[in-house]
Amino acid sequence: MKLVRFGAAGSEKPGLIDSEGKIRDLSSVVADINGSAIAPQMLAKLRALDPKTLPVAPQNVRLGACVAGVMNFYGVGRNYADHAAETKSAIPKEAVIFSKATSCICGPNDDVIIPKGAAKVDAEVELAVVIGTAAHNVPEEKSFDYVAGYCVCNDLSERAWQLEGTGHGNKGKSAPTFGPVGPWLVTADEIPDPQNLNLFLDVNGQRRQTGNTRTMIFNVRHLVSFASKFMRLLPGDIIATGTPHGVGMSMNPPQFLKAGDVVRLGVEKLGEQNQTCVAYRA
Repeated sequence: MKLVRFGAAGSEKPGLIDSEGKIRDLSSVVADINGSAIAPQMLAKLRALDPKTLPVAPQNVRLGACVAGVMNFYGVGRNYADHAAETKSAIPKEAVIFSKATSCICGPNDDVIIPKGAAKVDAEVELAVVIGTAAHNVPEEKSFDYVAGYCVCNDLSERAWQLEGTGHGNKGKSAPTFGPVGPWLVTADEIPDPQNLNLFLDVNGQRRQTGNTRTMIFNVRHLVSFASKFMRLLPGDIIATGTPHGVGMSMNPPQFLKAGDVVRLGVEKLGEQNQTCVAYRA
């Protein structure tokens, strides 16, 4: 299934994509696409529905973040060998996990706001994992039992805030609109092998990133298990699994996002995002 949230920001409704690509309104079945709605029992109930019995959403309606009520939003740094190389970083001996503030989450096609005082905003296409069942100390071989599905994530960063000064990842990755997720949540049964998905990212029509999830240093099974050693993963939590080479800060000269830039990115089988960068307004 492809699950979506649609409507004005703050008033999104739950939906699913039918076989014709139309959004069907799930409001009569679930309150939202959140941790409760993506539990295994509820997903089974949603699969049993006949989408044709559900109302069709308006055409060209805005899409919100594909998951609501996210408690924790994690990222993984330097998880592709080519990206580690381009940033002149050693390949990590264990997964580098950081947090993004959940207040940065937004819809897949919402404007990206260049923060006040920012000069080095960068974009990263990533496969994101969405947790469906609470997980703590999960064995690697059972990791997929706790995954509800996958989505596209643009892990935006302000590189000066991330790497200069105190150099803390969280403050460079958490500005409003720095976490577009969606367009939809694709349930795990449709993605039996998350380690063979193509990724891309364009800025103003020029290709910057091309990669495949098979080149991850730490795969999805490992990341879910590893993260669950240190924290209790909750239904609806998002783990962005890292990005391939081609980020703006590693270009010569570096190329950072500015107002008016258009970013297009996608992951095979999970859809695409399109964002316009806009200047901060008080």
